[in-house]
Amino acid sequence: MKLAFQIAWRFLSSAKRQTLIIILGISVGVSVQVFIGSLITGLQDSLVDTTIGSSSHITITHEESNTYIENVTTHLDYLQAESDAFKVIAPVLDLGTIFEKGVEKKEVLLRGFDFDLSNQIYNFQDKMIEGKMPTELNEVALGITLKNDLDINLNDMIDVEIFGELESVKVVGFFDFNVAVINRTWGITTLETNQAFLDNPFVSSIETQLFEVFEAENVALSLSDGLLNRDLTSSNWMVENQELLSGLQGQSISSLMIQVFVIIAVVLGISSTLAITVMQKSKQIGILKAMGIKDKDASKVFLFEGFMLGVGGAIGGVILGLGLSYMFTTFALNPDGTPVVPLTIDAGFILLSAGIALFASTLAALTPAIKSSKMTVIEVIRNA
Repeated sequence: MKLAFQIAWRFLSSAKRQTLIIILGISVGVSVQVFIGSLITGLQDSLVDTTIGSSSHITITHEESNTYIENVTTHLDYLQAESDAFKVIAPVLDLGTIFEKGVEKKEVLLRGFDFDLSNQIYNFQDKMIEGKMPTELNEVALGITLKNDLDINLNDMIDVEIFGELESVKVVGFFDFNVAVINRTWGITTLETNQAFLDNPFVSSIETQLFEVFEAENVALSLSDGLLNRDLTSSNWMVENQELLSGLQGQSISSLMIQVFVIIAVVLGISSTLAITVMQKSKQIGILKAMGIKDKDASKVFLFEGFMLGVGGAIGGVILGLGLSYMFTTFALNPDGTPVVPLTIDAGFILLSAGIALFASTLAALTPAIKSSKMTVIEVIRNA
């Protein structure tokens, strides 16, 4: 085996230009894999994060619409015990209200949160642009559009109509979700405040986030029977965002097809080049066989060539692919300086791409290896 490796190295080093061209071809193939894979993964992560990163993955509600959930603690304990897939389980109480200031009136969905829990879903602290989050009874924060519509300032006392009765709340902050409908119609307060308005310790929904976002449908299905027995039902983001899922699947398939054709091109290029090498080196192979080298060692020469070309191409491809990724994130920028698409550099995917290139290069050498093993001294002399 050592002899076969040394001969393979000698063959490659004796044709440096040809060897470098093959390695460059493999490197380009691997770099395309690394770059396209990182680009598609980053785009998918960005889309998922934008769509559901700050929202509930599975939402539990009463099976009858406009009905509150009672025995909240019991249900929370059930969900926690039933599945370890949940990262956050947060009770929420939504109340339809009318905010009044002077002659101006606006319908507002006043959402009561346990901020210690719900902040892990919505990241409220990152959305606040003025003031603070509500912490005391009858404190609220409003969307920036609602602030402008009602001409509200920090620490203003606002009349709120709830269930036909007027309550007074203090505005302690303003938020911007970068979503027009939320900025125009949401108000947020503590769960205790809304429960005091309702005069009951009920909630309207239980919002959750999972460790694995794409497990939402499976987790929801596993909970369905238990929830029905409790007069509850669930909805999940995967059912409600079918178009997004179809788009993500289409991107994954497109990325896979590109990578497959790149690998096929690499395999064909190496195989044809090494097949020509067999013919070019036929005299040397004939001499080696006349000196007693075995057929299997002759075949190993070309397998080692394929392997070494794969190693060089994989290393060069990873470096080139990471370089392309860096250039993309450096020069393809939004007006605010952030990358157009944030690339996701996955070490596992990079190693897989390098491994595939290595395997494909070795596989491509199989046909030339078989051909060289079948070559006889007499055949070499006849064709000389």
